Amino acid sequence: MATEDGMLRIVYNGEIYNYKELKRELQSRGCSFFSNSDTEVILHLYRMEGLGLLNRLRGMYAFALWDERKQGLLLARDPLGIKPLYYSDNGHTIRVASQVKAILSAGSIDISPEPAGHVGFFLWGYVPEPFSLYKGIRSLPPGSSLWLRKNDSTKKTIYFYNFIEELRKAEQRRSQYSQEEAHDCFRLLLEDSVRHHMVSDVPVGIFLSSGLDSTSIAAMAARCSPIPLKTFTLGFEQYRGTQNDESLLAERVAKRLNCIHETHWMHRNEFLAELNKIFQSMDQPSIDGVNTYFVSKAAREIGLKVALSGLGGDELLAGYPSFSQIPTIQRFSAPFAFLGRCFRIVAAPFLRHITSPKYASIIEYGNTFGGAYLLRRGLFMPWELTEILDPDMVIEGMRTLDPIVNLNKAVTSLSSDHLRVSALEIGYYMRNMLLRDTDWASMAHSLEVRVPLVDVKVIESVAPMICGFKGSLKKTMAHASWDDVPRQLLNRHKTGFSFPIREWIKAETKGRGLRGWAQVVYREVKKPLSSCANCYED
Repeated sequence: MATEDGMLRIVYNGEIYNYKELKRELQSRGCSFFSNSDTEVILHLYRMEGLGLLNRLRGMYAFALWDERKQGLLLARDPLGIKPLYYSDNGHTIRVASQVKAILSAGSIDISPEPAGHVGFFLWGYVPEPFSLYKGIRSLPPGSSLWLRKNDSTKKTIYFYNFIEELRKAEQRRSQYSQEEAHDCFRLLLEDSVRHHMVSDVPVGIFLSSGLDSTSIAAMAARCSPIPLKTFTLGFEQYRGTQNDESLLAERVAKRLNCIHETHWMHRNEFLAELNKIFQSMDQPSIDGVNTYFVSKAAREIGLKVALSGLGGDELLAGYPSFSQIPTIQRFSAPFAFLGRCFRIVAAPFLRHITSPKYASIIEYGNTFGGAYLLRRGLFMPWELTEILDPDMVIEGMRTLDPIVNLNKAVTSLSSDHLRVSALEIGYYMRNMLLRDTDWASMAHSLEVRVPLVDVKVIESVAPMICGFKGSLKKTMAHASWDDVPRQLLNRHKTGFSFPIREWIKAETKGRGLRGWAQVVYREVKKPLSSCANCYED
């Protein structure tokens, strides 16, 4: 889109949830609009406020805006990294896209392997930002902008949102919250976020599991919607009737909320039939995202174009075992830190044949908070990487990533264990895997997934509550969303969104589980990218 005078042009991916309020304000300041799109709001806001517009936008976005008068290009990405943005600079041309493949297709890109990207994938199960598999392509960090001027090699990066710093400030603002105060605060926050995320020209549906996050979002959305909402659940034949079957409780929740509900039952054959399409859509390798791919596929098949997800609740409200495990591992391992590497060298050859090799590293890595997080979320341990990748690549990649140092540095300013784990889960796992996988997996079916809990206002308001509240904030959120929460929801043992991928790929990976799956994904996803890039290199 461009302004009428052609002086500003924008390529934009995402959704601005407060664009109607911004539009009314801009109109009062004399701006004239020829469309009802949020894209035009961004253009006018930039014209009025320049780079200050980035502090006014509430939503998920990645955009490239060309300023003809200044002969400059502004790249920007939303504060929490919901939408991806990749760029390359070969010294002559800047290329920008939402996917690595799109940049590769343009040619003239440095396609030599980026060690940090390759090592990072096997370390975490995803390619860590800002790296890709290629030296010539980088990801713009979340919450930042990049200003580039024509005929000027200088790049000006402006960080307009520092997530860890906001958590530190929140920790300083902490105060004791009563059950009633927490309930009222959550209700206001959730209602505000859900209402904003439901602004759409088309009907909005809900990804509904039987967990507290998605059911809370569904309950609040039903409260905000004048018409019955569409909800849907993915069920698996091999889980039908077991503890991992979420369909029955999800259907009961939907009925109670007066939603139009559908359950899509999936078989292993459907997974195998879609495997090549999954690899083609994945863009960068990831060991996750397959569940979102099939949920999105089912949602699109019933006619939805926009859906809300409960993603982000576990990372913010301590829904993972990591919130108790990581501090425990760190406290247990710290007194034995001096034995770490020696214990691993002696124990690894024996332990790796009977259990996870991580247990051999529990003292070596677990004696710091960042190291304990690596143990909890790591796929392969650093010392295993030379068995998979070229040793020189591993050395260079690990030197660049320096994972334990950087993990510890990320949380050094926080004193609350809950906020430390939350910062790591949001800053690493959620940003690099969950949000990125949700984007490619949903976009593969032209479905827009919105995440009301991954919202700056929600996170900044909930963080002080986390430090000053005794009790389960997950249950507080549920009570804030429902007038009368079903007891089955509150008492149900957390299972996560179970997906029988390990069983389904057992034959393909010779029983090696997620590690074997990682090697399959790496081989298959890298293949089309490399062949595409090599065509242009030649």
